[in-house]
This record gives sequence, C-alpha cells and structure tokens, in this order.
Amino acid sequence: MAVSLGEEIMLLSLDDTTGAAKGESAARWGVAAGMLLELVMTGRVTVKGGRVEVFDPSPTGDPLLDGRLDRLARWVHGTSSSRKVTDWLTRDHAKGSQDVVGSLVARGLVTEEKHRALGVFPVRRYPEADGTVERELRARLAAAVLHGAEPDARTSALIALLHATGMHPQAFPGLPKKQVAPRMAHIAEGHWAGVSVREAIRNLQAAISAVTVVTVLSAVP
Repeated sequence: MAVSLGEEIMLLSLDDTTGAAKGESAARWGVAAGMLLELVMTGRVTVKGGRVEVFDPSPTGDPLLDGRLDRLARWVHGTSSSRKVTDWLTRDHAKGSQDVVGSLVARGLVTEEKHRALGVFPVRRYPEADGTVERELRARLAAAVLHGAEPDARTSALIALLHATGMHPQAFPGLPKKQVAPRMAHIAEGHWAGVSVREAIRNLQAAISAVTVVTVLSAVP
C-alpha cells in the first residue's frame, strides 16, 4: 500500500493502542511539510527562496495529495501576499492533519474512536487497525538510521522531515536523541535528491524551525 510522507509521519505519531498523538504539535508541522514535499517530488510544486509556487496543477491521482494541491493552488492564486512557505504551513497544518487522519481511517490503517473527556469535551482517538504499513515503515527507518543501510529517496526525505521537526522519540521510541540524530542529520544533508528537492528540503527545514519557534514563544505567558 503506497502512503504519502504526510501519512507516514502521522502513523509514527499515533499511539498504536490508545490512538492518541504523541508530540502532536510537531506531527502537525511534519504532516504539512510532508505533503508539500510530496508535491515537490511529483513535480507539481516548487519551494525555493522561502516561497511556494504551483508549477503544475494537474492531478497526481492520489485523492489526499490532489486535495492539498487544489487547496494550495487556490491559496497561491487568491492571495497578494508573498506566498511564504511559513505562511502555508501555518495555514494548512491543522486542516492537513485532519485530512491525513481521515485518509488513514479510509485506508483501514487506523480506526476512529469518539468519546467525551470528563463527560463533556469531545475527544477522538485513532488506534491502530492494520499495523503492516507502520511495521514496514519502522523497519526502513531502523535499517537506514540504526544499521547504516543506504536509504532510498523517499525514506531519506522522510528522515529529513522527522529530524527537522524533532520527531526522534516518535520515530525511535525508547532511544536517546543523541543516538539517532547524527545519522538522521547526515542523511538529511546528503546528495540523494535532485536539486529542486534538496532546495525544497532546506526551505522546509528553515520554515519548520521558524514556525515552531513562533509557536513556542506564543505559548509563553
């Protein structure tokens, strides 16, 4: 089953048993960045100079990605702003995460459970329904990061985003960051991708750093 980078990041963030998101804020930024990078890798979008542009609006054939592409195209063509990557990630990270979870439910990888916290507040959780995709995903990550295997371009892109968002605990639960971060950084900085993808990753890394700093500072009373 082919899943997108955004879906892979979401799978890593969801607790298999409880369905609760671990590191939810980081996962949301990672999901938004993952879908944007996916569109870059399919040749639909360019990300350079801190800006995002739609290069080719034709459908990819993936309903989740096509929904993002349509939303992005309408935003790009409907705004007079600078179309900064940070603005798009800020705009899309919450909605994008909702759409990705919905896609995982539709694929049968997770199931949706609804209940009320304290009997009042509605809460949704997404425990694992089919773990085959996540097991294969974690095996790829372990091979590349823990065992030194040469990752393919998609795995390298995923590792770059996980490293940028600080999702080391979700990707490698139980392992200290210092054990995995150097190898993840090495993969992220490698020459495994074409020029356009490498530039997009550098832009996304900078954008994620900027938006997460703003998020942390805005939460400080």
